[in-house]
Amino acid sequence: MKVRIELEEGRQEDEVVIRCHSLTDEIRQIHNAISSVTSSKQNVVLYKEDTEYYVALEDILFFETESNGLNVHTRDNVYQAKYRLYELEEMLPGYFLRISKSTILNVREVYSLSRNNLSTTSVAAFRASHKQVFVSRHYVKMLKEKLEEMRMR
Repeated sequence: MKVRIELEEGRQEDEVVIRCHSLTDEIRQIHNAISSVTSSKQNVVLYKEDTEYYVALEDILFFETESNGLNVHTRDNVYQAKYRLYELEEMLPGYFLRISKSTILNVREVYSLSRNNLSTTSVAAFRASHKQVFVSRHYVKMLKEKLEEMRMR
């Protein structure tokens, strides 16, 4: 793999381009690492009734689809977003992870992960919040790996 930095005087905005023959796990990790660094202060446009809010990605606990659309949960509020879950999955930084068909969570905000005795799902709880989400059994291993990766940083 080659890595190059090209300086362009007069460029208004920095741009990182990854050229590859296929999307491998290594390329995904590089993309996630770059996204984590560059998106820590990014805002996303969310809606509540007739008002637009500009919320920092780091303040979002999780995204969840429901019958009324896509709900976005912070510690104290619930907003709506005009995205589809698969669109968010592609554009969110690496510290967000899909944990079920209907939910993407902010791994950095997970406080605990406990097994639900009534089913095969687990429950993720968040720091300084009463909110919790169910983690599908298909995603538990991936979430545990991501939590361990975040702990090691």
